[in-house]
Amino acid sequence: MTAWMSGQRDDPTPCRESDRNKFEVVARDGCARIGKLHTAHGVLETPALLPVINPNIRTIEPREMWDRYGIQGLITNSYIIWKHDDLKQHALENGVHDLINYPGVIMTDSGTFQSYVYGDVEVGVEEIVEFQRSIGVDIATMLDVFSRPDMTEDDVKQAVETTIERCEASLKAAEHVMLNGPIQGGIYRDLRKQSAIRMGAFDFSIHPIGGIVPIMEKHRYKDLAKIMLATIGELPPERPRHMFGCGHPMLFSMLIALGADLFDSAAYALFARDNRLLSPQGTYRLKDIHSWPELVPSVVDWTPEAVRKLNDEDRTALLARYNLEVTLAELSRCKQAVHEGTIWQLAEQRSHQHPALREAFLWLTTRPFPSGLSSEFLQDLVQDDRDAAREHHPNGGIWETDWSQVVSRQAIQRKKGERWGGEDTLSRPHIITARAQLQHRWRPLSTGPTDVLVLNGKPGPWRQRCDLLVLRLKSVLPELEILVQTPLGLLPYSLEDLNPFAQVDGPTWLWKRRLNTVLLREEIHRLHINADRILILDIGQDSLIQEASTLLIKHGLLEEPLQVDDSHLPQLRDDLRRRQVVDKLVVLANVSYSEAVDLVESCTYIIGGTGRVKNVIDKHGNHILSPRLADGGLSITDRGSMTIYGRRSTPVLDDKEYDPYAGSGHGPPLLVVEQDAVEFVLRGRNVFHGFIIKCDPWLRAGQTCFIVDEHGKLIGHGLAQCDADEALRFRKGIAVRTRSDFSKTFK
Repeated sequence: MTAWMSGQRDDPTPCRESDRNKFEVVARDGCARIGKLHTAHGVLETPALLPVINPNIRTIEPREMWDRYGIQGLITNSYIIWKHDDLKQHALENGVHDLINYPGVIMTDSGTFQSYVYGDVEVGVEEIVEFQRSIGVDIATMLDVFSRPDMTEDDVKQAVETTIERCEASLKAAEHVMLNGPIQGGIYRDLRKQSAIRMGAFDFSIHPIGGIVPIMEKHRYKDLAKIMLATIGELPPERPRHMFGCGHPMLFSMLIALGADLFDSAAYALFARDNRLLSPQGTYRLKDIHSWPELVPSVVDWTPEAVRKLNDEDRTALLARYNLEVTLAELSRCKQAVHEGTIWQLAEQRSHQHPALREAFLWLTTRPFPSGLSSEFLQDLVQDDRDAAREHHPNGGIWETDWSQVVSRQAIQRKKGERWGGEDTLSRPHIITARAQLQHRWRPLSTGPTDVLVLNGKPGPWRQRCDLLVLRLKSVLPELEILVQTPLGLLPYSLEDLNPFAQVDGPTWLWKRRLNTVLLREEIHRLHINADRILILDIGQDSLIQEASTLLIKHGLLEEPLQVDDSHLPQLRDDLRRRQVVDKLVVLANVSYSEAVDLVESCTYIIGGTGRVKNVIDKHGNHILSPRLADGGLSITDRGSMTIYGRRSTPVLDDKEYDPYAGSGHGPPLLVVEQDAVEFVLRGRNVFHGFIIKCDPWLRAGQTCFIVDEHGKLIGHGLAQCDADEALRFRKGIAVRTRSDFSKTFK
């Protein structure tokens, strides 16, 4: 997002002709994306707001939007221009950019929304697209059929079918101009999915999600969330998603988190005319304002009282700038959250600003009740907010697949700590993903019944406080499974530094809560531990070894206090370090347990000043792995990648649909590149979209992957910037940030 400034801003530079109509993702947080859309009038960075400009009524001049606010794109209505002879003639002779005096990206609507407001429009399907092309728009819109929420399912179905029937003719009329393919379907999940799939099969540039204005007007945000879930996963990922008519800043974070890229709205002006102020906290009336909810440049010299005394025209203009500035500020805040990996945390915060928005957020992030529960049980259940938000009709679970697509695209390892935000924290998609990955891949030492010791009562780091206790326990009770209770769930002690579990930033009481033994046993079962006895040890106490001895004697696991010959500690510590490296290979690199054990069997370690493993060295003296301190992750060196890849026996499993947990134990996902890219990858260059032939279906953004040529030769490794589906469909941008340089390592 560009800085606000005074004076005249330079006009945009047209993109390269070969890049026109291409969309690339430069940063992401799950489904939320920072992208670049390349057009003839410059690059449009997303998420972006396209302010609506009425050619006849310009509350804020388009040139001011470009010069002062750096707004890279806006939307105006081609139907209005077409209907007014003077506007039409000017646009045909000089172009739409000259008509409204704006140098950036211009998108035009087709008149569909006018049909919703005023009835049928008097223009043909091909005619309106041809007109948009003739006036030089960057992005045109086909004439789709608006579907209102009060329409019957049959009527909505007909609207969807009619829109699809118009696609071919509209695209032909557009020729080289980028064209919007709107998604309709009303409030009907199946019709939204059908519309998204069938519209996505045509060669559109952008897919606006239409028919949502009347839903937002009535604050039906739960329905809006359902429309997003039903639609986003079915659309081609390489095309931006546009929320037609959505411009209230309160909604941005949730919609961006779900995958929205573009917004448009005239709300900044319409609300100003009604003396209303937009805010991420909701909507205010000027008459009720004593101090500005958001102090932005347009009002720094004005008190609310002084603004109320202005004449209508001046007051509307000032409030319009206020609304626009507040809206742009919230959009900037969302972008920063995407870069930080905190967009869902921001969505949590914003959900408390409106009851209907909170309802939508809770519905999104709360699993439905099992369908087998009786209505009598539900009636008698004392429900908290989340219980009340659960679906409990027979079809309540149909949305789980859609929600799982959102969850599965989350990167797990993050360098920042995890801020506790109440119970909402457990519903953050990357937290769900981290728990699922741990439960899916990690395995205990024994498959038989075993005793479990849960360490509870104190935040990390746990190694300094608990290592000696754990080593002594393992010497006398080698089958004992030791887990750490974190606010995000149970964590095997061998993974005690794993983010986000180990880096929760929250109040002291968070670590001292009494544990629910029923839920605890269920979670232990999900870790594939066949638990016999479960013991809970408060590690916040003094004399930890003494307290542990007392607890274990009480439950019959020991006959006398822990007394171990400390001369055995070096070997015990080495065993623990091996287990730590093995478990990280299993959980983070998808290496099978047997392969991981074999890999580190003869390794040695370089230990840092804090006692942690810095580097893992193989029997030949090669540095192969490095556990990371910042996020508890694992970095693989060039030699390490060769070693791990050399153990893989299966080819790329590209015949499977995207599945973040497919190919269990096969190691990091493989990505095959064209021969033209091989030389560059060998020298450590990034892998770009357009050069990828196939990849494993468990490729996920933020994950280590291996890069191979068409013959299966390993040529590099790096950090994936996309999932499997995106890797094959995008045509611009970085797919893998390469972390290797095989030209030097293997000369």
